[in-house]
Amino acid sequence: MNASNPARQRRPLRLAAAAALAIGLVAAPWSASAQGAWPDKPIVMVVPYSAGGPTDVVARMLAVPMGKSLGQTVVVENTVGAGGTIAPTRVAKAAPNGNTILIHHMGMATAPALYKKLNYDPLKDFEYIGQVMDVPMTLLSRKDFPANNFQELLTYVKANRDKVSLANAGIGAVSQLCGMLFAHQIGVQLTTVPYKGAGPALNDLMGGQVDLLCDQTTQTAPVIKDGTRVKVFGVTTPKRLSSMPNLPTLDEQGLKGFDVKVWHGIYAPKGTPPAVLEKLNVALRAALQDDMVKQRLAELSSEIVPLDKQTPEGLRTHLVAEIDKWGKVIKAAGVQAD
Repeated sequence: MNASNPARQRRPLRLAAAAALAIGLVAAPWSASAQGAWPDKPIVMVVPYSAGGPTDVVARMLAVPMGKSLGQTVVVENTVGAGGTIAPTRVAKAAPNGNTILIHHMGMATAPALYKKLNYDPLKDFEYIGQVMDVPMTLLSRKDFPANNFQELLTYVKANRDKVSLANAGIGAVSQLCGMLFAHQIGVQLTTVPYKGAGPALNDLMGGQVDLLCDQTTQTAPVIKDGTRVKVFGVTTPKRLSSMPNLPTLDEQGLKGFDVKVWHGIYAPKGTPPAVLEKLNVALRAALQDDMVKQRLAELSSEIVPLDKQTPEGLRTHLVAEIDKWGKVIKAAGVQAD
């Protein structure tokens, strides 16, 4: 009898629906409240390279003022390996709640062309927070290298190409890209020595274990200004640096058109709420206006990007253009990693 009564059959369904609605009404305000309270715990800023390297220096420089703006500590964590691709993979797979973010340099744009298999898509798996700064690079040698200016360097390298070693911070690092373009433009193949980060590469250069290194001024400026531990042959930008005006460019010394500067951006996992992204962007822009950050960047010959690039759209647009630009360069050079 009961089984044949449609009204009685529908009653449990109506009760279940009402219960679900009640739960939803209770849960919705709680979720909104929780999101509004973000951040409620420390934020992890993931760096793809080793502690002490150029990107790590930038991250730690920004972490403190960003933390002040957000009201929470920003913890820098170095997730090293696979040419800087493990860190983006980690962040791409992280919960999209703003508690895990990524700072990366132009390696975000070169990875799609460098690697046959990439576990993330820079244009599909991330939200964009903003660009940070542009960093020039410098060409250095060990202090007892048998050349004292750029012309002597070119002569020696071309005559001893099988003996000269060119260090870099690992596959995918900007030092690898700079060195690759340098060797390509002067028309020689050099023995490359990859390290797990820029810090170890520079240490071995200063120790005389390798001959040459092209790296960012965030890493090299203090050593160059010291004047006793390395030789420097030029900067990679078209114009001289205001912080080191006596240092000539590679372009003016005959390497025409050589122009490499490193840009940095901050990313979050795809699906991170817009309100959280806005708070992160506000914190980034505040950090870039911090007096200590501006002073430190000036000392390292780095330039804060214009305001229109300190935005999510500014970073996204630049990333798209850089993927296209460097994809062509890397393909033409025939460089690829597994």
